[in-house]
Amino acid sequence: MTTTLEPVPGGPPGDDAADEDLARARKEQIGRVAAIFVMPFLMVGMMIAGYLFAMHAPAPNDMPIAVAGTSLQAEQFARSLRDTDPDAVDVRIVATGDQARDLVFDREVAGAVVLSDTGTATIYTAGAAGASQSSTVTGLLAPQVLGQGLDLVTEDLVPLPEHDTAGLAAMFMATGLMLAGYMPWSIVLSNSPELLRKRRAIPLLAGWSALIAALVWFVADPVLGAVEGHTAAILGISWLAVFAVGSVQFFLTRIFGPMAVLVGMLFVMVLGVPASNMGMSVHTLPSLYVTLHSFLPTAATGEALRSVLYFDGVELGSHVLVLVIGAIVALAAVFGVDAIKRRKNPDAPDPEITVASLTAGPRPERNWVRYLTLGAFPLAMVVMMFSIMLGAMYQPAPREMPVTVVATTTVDTAEQTVAGFEQSMDGLFDFTASESLGDARAAVQDRSVVAAYVLPSAESPAATLITSQAAGMSQQQVVTMTFRQVAAGMQVPLTVEDIAPLPGSDTMGTVSMYVAMGWIMSGFMLAVVGNSAAPAAMRVKSLLPISAVYSVFMSLVVWVIAAPLTGAVDGHFPQLFGTGLLAIFTTAMFATFLTRLFGMLAVVPAVAILMFLGVPASNGAMSIFMSPEIFRVLHGVLPMPAAVESIRSILYFGADSVGPHLVTFGIWGAVSLLSVVLVDRFRSPGQPPAVPDPSSQQVVVGSAVRE
Repeated sequence: MTTTLEPVPGGPPGDDAADEDLARARKEQIGRVAAIFVMPFLMVGMMIAGYLFAMHAPAPNDMPIAVAGTSLQAEQFARSLRDTDPDAVDVRIVATGDQARDLVFDREVAGAVVLSDTGTATIYTAGAAGASQSSTVTGLLAPQVLGQGLDLVTEDLVPLPEHDTAGLAAMFMATGLMLAGYMPWSIVLSNSPELLRKRRAIPLLAGWSALIAALVWFVADPVLGAVEGHTAAILGISWLAVFAVGSVQFFLTRIFGPMAVLVGMLFVMVLGVPASNMGMSVHTLPSLYVTLHSFLPTAATGEALRSVLYFDGVELGSHVLVLVIGAIVALAAVFGVDAIKRRKNPDAPDPEITVASLTAGPRPERNWVRYLTLGAFPLAMVVMMFSIMLGAMYQPAPREMPVTVVATTTVDTAEQTVAGFEQSMDGLFDFTASESLGDARAAVQDRSVVAAYVLPSAESPAATLITSQAAGMSQQQVVTMTFRQVAAGMQVPLTVEDIAPLPGSDTMGTVSMYVAMGWIMSGFMLAVVGNSAAPAAMRVKSLLPISAVYSVFMSLVVWVIAAPLTGAVDGHFPQLFGTGLLAIFTTAMFATFLTRLFGMLAVVPAVAILMFLGVPASNGAMSIFMSPEIFRVLHGVLPMPAAVESIRSILYFGADSVGPHLVTFGIWGAVSLLSVVLVDRFRSPGQPPAVPDPSSQQVVVGSAVRE
């Protein structure tokens, strides 16, 4: 007898469960790959959009100005000032010059003008309240003074000291303290959530704040000499700043989990840096930032440090109060949230450990090793950012800045003038002589020299300074100021010719730097997020197509933010998109190589090379000829300078020098990809380190650890 076995409907027992597991695994893998795109999009998009929106074209906006003089004089001057641009100024009329000066010193107004009966108008500013603010005030008031036929006198009531000529010490100190406050907790939550127990976390935060405060003071004062004295006040403000920001971030981790780093970055960096009034006057930004300046911790920290360093502690209490209130409210909120969560779900499971190991190896078995690595990560970031950035830019001065001297009659005249200039300005400028006006203008155009000084002749009795604003605002300001004095010493008038002025959408010339930051950040974010969220997708065979698609996506995102969204860039889509694609792919390959070696700790060398060294070497925010010599060497090597100079060339110089920078990207990308392949040949890229047995971990209530 033959027996026929009928097939079981739906397949063998257990197939449905296996199919469900397979489908779930596929969905999880898709979600992890999607995270590679989503996280950089949020972080980079938020940062670049915020900076470009706030700072691509700063202009006076309700800038507070005091006017003093007789009632008729003050009223007429104030009316004239308002009529010129009603939105630019907020004029306050005061009775006496002493009142006007006090308002400037107390930083209640950005500047003041005092009118005398003798036909003189004195403009008062405070350089220590912000160099950019002082120049903006003078630019607003001087034309009005001269237009009314008055004699102009300017006086800086609180000039910046010689050890901090750019006024950047307080800004970089505040930025480093903010980074130390918001960065660590999200890493702790992802790697060692047991440290989020309040009785552990609060003492740890207090100790961490003390360590960072000591380090910031040590680098700023004994090492660099960027500040002098005020040790106790600096240590106290620094400790409070880190503790306050850390307390708020501690609360945010309870609400948002690992995504709290994005929320913290939004308020501390994206909104906080423009609103801080440190690098750029808050009265030249959209009015939103004046409001944010009154309560965000970046502003409170920066202004508190500035008050102690330069203004005898005036208004210190109000800024300290912002930090104190923030810390108290945040910690009270943590206790409240934890109590509510314990009541709702006392047996909630542990939070998922999403970053089991910060290194390329397995999770350390010993807690002290893991904790040491955990602390070293943010500590290294803060120390490098603060020391490198401040060390590079706190004392800008021309160093061998190339300038051509032109004599249209005979080259001997130019050489004689150069010899005299070199004797009087030794080390400041690198002078060359020329008798061809066309060659000199071409040299300024191709940025091989910063400026050309054309000596007067019989045909042209005035001297001419040929400059290029688009090649760098800071270097143009230096050569213009210097050669005005030179021309005055020669008793000849000076004509300034700008062959590449900046457009109204980029009045400070910093758009190229912000767009380049978007490209570079996008590149290393791919490797960092991919290594954590989807390590299997970072194998070479999938890395290349994912990186290519990602580079296309993020290059388009950065262009959309820069052009249609903020209006900082006008057109140039094909050139910017293509160059951005290559820049992002290159930095992604470099950062991937580092993650192969160091795991998540690759963030430290990646950010150090690409950003902390790259920004000072970029010739973006500050002329490379005003930075220490090492950054001039790095300018020709690193990806960030190549990105900045490519964008500048595309936007303002007809893409005349993009080719060499594309070669730089190509070399970095090719060498990095080859290094990844070689590392993989000898050591297969590991899967995520095994997460410890949940039973061995602390019990966590939602985002909070049960007490």
